[in-house]
Amino acid sequence: MDEATFVVGAPAAVASFEAFVHATAATMHRTAVLLCGDHHLAEDLTQTAYAKVFASWRRVAGANDPVAYTRKVLVRTFLSHRRLRRSAERPVEVLPEIAGAADDASVRLDLLTALQSLAPDDRAVLVLRFWDDLSVADTARLLGTSDAACRQRTARALARIRVLMPDLEEDR
Repeated sequence: MDEATFVVGAPAAVASFEAFVHATAATMHRTAVLLCGDHHLAEDLTQTAYAKVFASWRRVAGANDPVAYTRKVLVRTFLSHRRLRRSAERPVEVLPEIAGAADDASVRLDLLTALQSLAPDDRAVLVLRFWDDLSVADTARLLGTSDAACRQRTARALARIRVLMPDLEEDR
């Protein structure tokens, strides 16, 4: 596709993409923060995911669920970033305070710390299953695994989190 073809229909496509980003940015950023544990890296991952989605926005906008597609791009971007390990950034010992109730702050920080101790795939499965409230099938599809492998990874990751945070109540 040459540049002139892209520019001709651009205003409508750009406007719909901007509306999509405004509607989904907070959710995608929260997912990215939970995946990587770093607000700055989460912003970079979210921006990269949106850039990839914009590159094929006409096709994505016509899809059944652009949010699911964008979430999949975000998760794959995170996993790819973790595999490359070319980032010179180092994690900090204390995470900045997260907005919310004052008595939840320490639990949230403990949970973020516990999530950071997990492997990226384990972290991704927990964030997708319990934060984004996706089904086993949807999570497995996003991660490119079978439903059984997704359930097994979820169980193992939850067991690791429970060892790190024994005071958490079991809701499910």
